[in-house]
Amino acid sequence: QVQLVESGGGLVQAGGSLRLSCFASGSIFRIHTMAWYRQAPGEQRELVATITTSARTTYGGSVKGRFTISRDNAKNTVYLQMNSLKPNDTAVYYCNAVHQTTNGAFLQVWGQGTLVTVSS
Repeated sequence: QVQLVESGGGLVQAGGSLRLSCFASGSIFRIHTMAWYRQAPGEQRELVATITTSARTTYGGSVKGRFTISRDNAKNTVYLQMNSLKPNDTAVYYCNAVHQTTNGAFLQVWGQGTLVTVSS
């Protein structure tokens, strides 16, 4: 089993910054793409950013130029640097990872989420 634990959420004023971290632990054979998603109250979960093992990144349109995803493969950790935060960035942010087991299966795992609240 692989577990993801997020940290770094909290309350910040509009225009401020936060850095989220997500650490993977457990029976890790190989972790492939890692990602951040978010879900605002009453909304569907949406993709924020993804990053491959070779650090290729993609971003959702609403965060491009403001958020930066990165990862430390040696530490099995992915980060999300969030700058110029806006009130509509308020959401629970979830870490996601695709990992490969020793028998070759690809599995997806989610973290429990961390709340980010941006006040106006």
